[in-house]
Amino acid sequence: MTTSPEHSSVDAVLGALADPTRRALLDALVARGEASASALAADLPVSRQAIVKHLGLLGEAGLVSSDRVGREVRYRPRSDTLDATAHWMSALASEWENRLAAIKRAAEKD
Repeated sequence: MTTSPEHSSVDAVLGALADPTRRALLDALVARGEASASALAADLPVSRQAIVKHLGLLGEAGLVSSDRVGREVRYRPRSDTLDATAHWMSALASEWENRLAAIKRAAEKD
């Protein structure tokens, strides 16, 4: 089975969001708008090094971006990739609703 670029992006997002620590990091970044790994580590029971690794995976999935500001790296959430994944999930849910409605109509005819 071939994976389209759109599905590769969805796969990366869903894989990244499968981990509760990464979800907590993304929630914290959304709430703050921007933060360093050290600031994020202060609020979570995870080492700074682990936070950096998790942020790297979130970055690979397109969910966060980063910029160096002096000696510090600042991370911020990116919504475009998450929006694309939500759009895919919404389209999938809509397709299932259409299928279920067709089954219901067929069952009611009998």
